Amino acid sequence: MQGSNNNFTTFDGFVTVAAVSPELRPGDCRYNVSKIFNAAFEMIGRGAKVIVTPELSITGYTCGDLFLQDHLLDDATASLYALVRCTMGRDELIFVGLPVVYDGKLYNAAAAISGGELLGLVPKSWLPNYGEFYEARHFTPAFDGVRTLQLNGWTVPFGTNILFRSREFPALSIACEICEDLWVPSTPSTRHAQAGATLIVNLSAGDETIGKEEYRRMLVGSQSGRCVCGYIYANAGYGESTQDMVFSGHGIVAENGSILSERRPFEDRAAIADIDIRGILHDRRFLTTFKALESSTYRIIEFSQKPACQLKHREVDMHPFVPGGRAERAARCERILQMQSVGLAKRLEASKAKAAVIGLSGGLDSTLALLVTKRAMDRLGRPAKDILTVTMPGFGTTQTTRNSARALAAALGVLFGEIDITASVRQHLSDIGHSEREHNNVYENAQARMRTLILMNLANKFEGIVIGTGDLSELALGWATYNGDHMSMYGVNAGVPKTLVRYLIGHVADMEIGLRDVLLAILHTPVSPELLPAENGMITQRTEDILGPYELHDFFLYHMIRKGRSPSMIRKLAVHAFGGKYSEGEILAAIRLFYKRFFANQFKRSALPDGPKIGSVTLSPRADWRMPSDVDGNAWLLDLDEK
Repeated sequence: MQGSNNNFTTFDGFVTVAAVSPELRPGDCRYNVSKIFNAAFEMIGRGAKVIVTPELSITGYTCGDLFLQDHLLDDATASLYALVRCTMGRDELIFVGLPVVYDGKLYNAAAAISGGELLGLVPKSWLPNYGEFYEARHFTPAFDGVRTLQLNGWTVPFGTNILFRSREFPALSIACEICEDLWVPSTPSTRHAQAGATLIVNLSAGDETIGKEEYRRMLVGSQSGRCVCGYIYANAGYGESTQDMVFSGHGIVAENGSILSERRPFEDRAAIADIDIRGILHDRRFLTTFKALESSTYRIIEFSQKPACQLKHREVDMHPFVPGGRAERAARCERILQMQSVGLAKRLEASKAKAAVIGLSGGLDSTLALLVTKRAMDRLGRPAKDILTVTMPGFGTTQTTRNSARALAAALGVLFGEIDITASVRQHLSDIGHSEREHNNVYENAQARMRTLILMNLANKFEGIVIGTGDLSELALGWATYNGDHMSMYGVNAGVPKTLVRYLIGHVADMEIGLRDVLLAILHTPVSPELLPAENGMITQRTEDILGPYELHDFFLYHMIRKGRSPSMIRKLAVHAFGGKYSEGEILAAIRLFYKRFFANQFKRSALPDGPKIGSVTLSPRADWRMPSDVDGNAWLLDLDEK
């Protein structure tokens, strides 16, 4: 979902792009340029800064032997000149296609224009000459390097190794390839990306045949993923000759493996999206296998463009860890449960554990841990009785959660026991001279550590292992008692954030009717450690009243770890995504708390038990997240104060 947004807020690092397919007439350059102009300025009105039209868009792709006529070539050049003049005083970058004569040969080329200038021309490298395509009859493949072309009084760089780079935002570095260039084993875009291009544009004129839409979508998406880049694909559409082929105008905008926007075949609209250029650079830094190539053979052509993206064409998901769409979410939940249970099954085998011991509180995390453990035992062909669940009521435990724990254990057929820790904790507090009336960290942590002590000793008694229940969100915030619920022998939920925990339990409730009632009851119970005394049998300690909403913290965690964003940018994105649900003041307070707790609690994460990695964000000190425990988080909070 996407919330409301201040219309004047701009987001540094994003650029709005569009793939358009204007209606054309083969051979009628003036008509085509008027249509290109109208389509481009419609996209400019929607905020687009980079606009891509199809291959040979000025002439039309299906001109055949007319490409050898001087009249068409001269008219194409004159029409390009007219279009360039229309961009005077504007900073949008527009790519159009036309035939270009150089050194007595004809090239299928893309022209980049902005601010009343023809910035450069890029020739097509690979010419299809099979099936319905006959390009080698008219055109010459691109040459190596970059040369200089004299065209209608312009002196223009001409070659494939050109990067168009924004002066104001140098991270926006654009390269071009044309249609078939994407379909070959060694694509120019791969080389361009390694030379520094963060955005690839493709002017295309592929005809539509059955099955080609899906393949084209896969090709564009996967190329953007391999190259860790943005990719704009603009295909020829209505108006091209249908003598032997039909063109659908399929347009695609992709980013790092994901399709952001699409003009489906034969639709009457444009593909427009906001591409995260800074996010692309972050991922390239992170991926050590993304190797930069020597770019000295490239010509850098600068253009002036003021970043002004308002994120009108990009969904900023409130729940980035949760897949969208019911079917996709169900499939993802099933796969996550499978990964968790396979990881635990291997640990049970390797440790030769005769039992799995779980502290079952009746809350979300221990419920998920038990569901995963039951699946692991099923996978190993072992009985449910090899799972020992224990509920350990203390000062704040309510009858609601006790009943839920008992009902869930019974529904799954696992062993269930109850050990009241009140007396032992009371004795412990007396031993250390702490008043039971003083409800501070000592009071709360004594209960958490007592429970862990019991679980560890039960595991020894039954020759088993303790299954950790803490989730990724709690690890990020340090919402765990060191050497209490912080500790286990295998933490099955360590890679699952709280927002996703709910959906996993909901998925099981949908799939297994016998568990539905108890799981729904657990889902409707407030999140609480139940360490403070209840009042009238009701929970008094609500975690989200103390920490703030988990959905906000999960949002912050995702954008900090997965995207490497600054606190100020995360704040802006959160306001954009959650606008109307939380005030800016609530979001600011939550993000301050998040950063303070995240940095202050690294020492807990440095001593985490083993647990399976589930998604792209994990905080294991042995795998994805290595950070000194004594870093001062105030340096990050300054970013919020300054911006």
